[in-house]
Amino acid sequence: MNLVAIALAGLGTPLFIVVSFLSLHSFYSIDIDLTVLFIEMYRLAETPSLTAIPFFTFSGFLLAHSNAPNRLVALSYSLLGWLSGGLAIVALFICAFFTALTGASGVTIIALGGLLYPSLKTAQYDEDFSLGLLTTSGSLGLLFPPSLPLILYGIIASVPIDQLFLAGLIPGLLLLLVLSLYSIVKMPAQKEVCRPVNKQPIWPLVRDSIWEIGIPFILVGGIFSGLIALSEGAVLCTVYLLLVEVVLKKEIPLRALPDIIVKSMGILGAIYIILGSSMAYTNYLIDQQIPNALLSFIQLHIDSKWILLIALNLFLLAVGCLVDMFSALILVVPLVLPLAQAYEIHPIHLGIIFLTNLEIGYSTPPIGLNLFIASLRFKRPIFHLYRASIPFLALLFVCLLLITYIPALSLVLITS
Repeated sequence: MNLVAIALAGLGTPLFIVVSFLSLHSFYSIDIDLTVLFIEMYRLAETPSLTAIPFFTFSGFLLAHSNAPNRLVALSYSLLGWLSGGLAIVALFICAFFTALTGASGVTIIALGGLLYPSLKTAQYDEDFSLGLLTTSGSLGLLFPPSLPLILYGIIASVPIDQLFLAGLIPGLLLLLVLSLYSIVKMPAQKEVCRPVNKQPIWPLVRDSIWEIGIPFILVGGIFSGLIALSEGAVLCTVYLLLVEVVLKKEIPLRALPDIIVKSMGILGAIYIILGSSMAYTNYLIDQQIPNALLSFIQLHIDSKWILLIALNLFLLAVGCLVDMFSALILVVPLVLPLAQAYEIHPIHLGIIFLTNLEIGYSTPPIGLNLFIASLRFKRPIFHLYRASIPFLALLFVCLLLITYIPALSLVLITS
């Protein structure tokens, strides 16, 4: 039956149908009432943190449809344009900021690519450097709060989401720092061509962008101070952006809101069905002792935690390349958690390793999703994007090894 599911997936059948089919058939084959699937979905609906996902998703779409990307790019270049390689560093930080809020790298490449790519070319950065930078930067912000994948991992792995938010800060900054240093090294031979925005006074740009740049600080400060819960922060973020972008700045007309709601919630419907079905299927796997069998096999062939981490990284990179991030989290996390526990890998450290792999996998040839989105956005052949991304991927792999083998990078903020 697994072969049937693989065949369905290969034919392009939506993943929520494939996973639901697997779950229903598995329980039917061992004579368990199929209502167990709906019981699992009801149990999922009672998860308090789950309500945060639709509100953060909608907030991200609101940002993408406003002029916020233009304002943030203008402000960032005005602040950092004087640095060696400043424009490239601006691109890195703006992409990370935007991805953290939207939770989707494809949205970042589409929303910001048209602004940043011409600017990099005008500043005489090499074309391959510019394409590789923007392609791999599309998923950099997924380790920063309020990233949806962090929230989803916390729900699936049953670990505190506020601790995950803290754990992702240092690894996320490490990725940005390494790529920033590389950007400085790759600065054009002659000084960057100054754009007009760099000559504008900073304070008007700060005033124009203050509404957006304050969002992460309000959310993180409110959640970690205990003033608001995660779900309350998500609602606050949505209401705040509606007031700013629709009422105050009037950049999103009221008539456009239904279309934005449909686009954002259409993504969530499939995620929720996959999540409920896969959690039910996970219970089936546990009942059939599949994780125990997998653990016994690995323990028979791998006796070192460090070798296991290498194998796990290779596996997760392949998953990140082949499967979208939300599906990978929902389907794979329940299988690798028992392995992590058996080899004494902290579940929060595992989460940061997991998401870092998926970040990199999004830009890894041959079929990383970022590569195809960038190919369409920048109108360049996919093989051109492969070549352009290789230097950045090599640096990200080095960071991945550091994050994997130095657990303190992920755990120091939650244990101090």
